[in-house]
Amino acid sequence: MKTVTFTDFRKKASVFLTEVEHGESIVLLRRGKPIAEVIPFSDRARQTPSWKRSGIRLQIQGSDLSSAILEERESES
Repeated sequence: MKTVTFTDFRKKASVFLTEVEHGESIVLLRRGKPIAEVIPFSDRARQTPSWKRSGIRLQIQGSDLSSAILEERESES
């Protein structure tokens, strides 16, 4: 991974983009702080974020879980 100042990137953008085409990643700095990362494009399908994937489903035999919880609460009263 290469780090380049924003000013230098503006002056030599074509050179740096050619490097990105060949697999190099570039981090752009402005006033010494990273502001962007230029990475090669990927045609691979992006993975589904974990918060969008289906999770674990709790099940009990005989009835659904919400009914069992309600029955338990009623019996405690």
